[in-house]
Amino acid sequence: MRLFGVVFGFVLLSFLGVVVFAQDSVQVANNNPNAKVIHLFNGKDLDGWYTFLQSCGKGNDPNKVFTVENGVIHVSGSEMGCITTNGEYENFILEVEYKVGEKSYPPRKDKAFDSGVLIHSIGKDGEYGNVWMRSIEIQVIEGGTGDFYVVSPKKDEKYKLTSTVDPKNQFKNGGGLFQKNGIETTVYTPSSPIQRIGTDLKRENIPRFRNKNEIEKQHGEWNSIKIIAKEDKIDVYLNGQFVNQAKDVRPQKGRIQIQSEGAEFFYRRVDLTPIIE
Repeated sequence: MRLFGVVFGFVLLSFLGVVVFAQDSVQVANNNPNAKVIHLFNGKDLDGWYTFLQSCGKGNDPNKVFTVENGVIHVSGSEMGCITTNGEYENFILEVEYKVGEKSYPPRKDKAFDSGVLIHSIGKDGEYGNVWMRSIEIQVIEGGTGDFYVVSPKKDEKYKLTSTVDPKNQFKNGGGLFQKNGIETTVYTPSSPIQRIGTDLKRENIPRFRNKNEIEKQHGEWNSIKIIAKEDKIDVYLNGQFVNQAKDVRPQKGRIQIQSEGAEFFYRRVDLTPIIE
């Protein structure tokens, strides 16, 4: 009985250890009195950010692709580009609230509305496609918010992530549909996404597309994304539900970008809480 008790206790602690590990970054950040929220968007203007547009480069936005209106960041989507934080960040919880707009433009005209939150952004502005920095993207798109992309033009060990995918829904060139205990795959470029829980691999690239049992809110409603980036791991939550996970992530530190990619979007909250042990 004593041996059984020891073994049972070990198993229980091991199980609890898994649970604690999964929630570790949240608890460290939320329970530490020194972990103060940084409001990356102040609700008034784009102080702390700079623009970069494919058509006119850094700090020049003559057509007002990015504006602040009534306490909300308005991304017109009319040009390809992004806003980028002045500062670099690592080990954090990033909480973003967004909703999909009404207007779209080429190359997204008549397609699913697309944007994205890019973390761990390093290198030169516009290094990928003359638009974005190399980075790890948490996709924001109708029917696929929470997907992972590695934003890098070619395979490079400095830019990658590893995840686990459903063996029945694995792509030939890597990537696939995330599954907690699936087959490991490492991806290096946007051609090999890790699609989040609840998405449809045959989803249509059309406006207002919704998966069966969709996690995203109805069109016009606000969605919330929580990104927990701790060391070489990233967990993603969409509207309170765990939807994606990566490990062995490279890089692990950098700026944050919010994309303009041919579709109108609104962002009203961009809060970052440092994870302090």
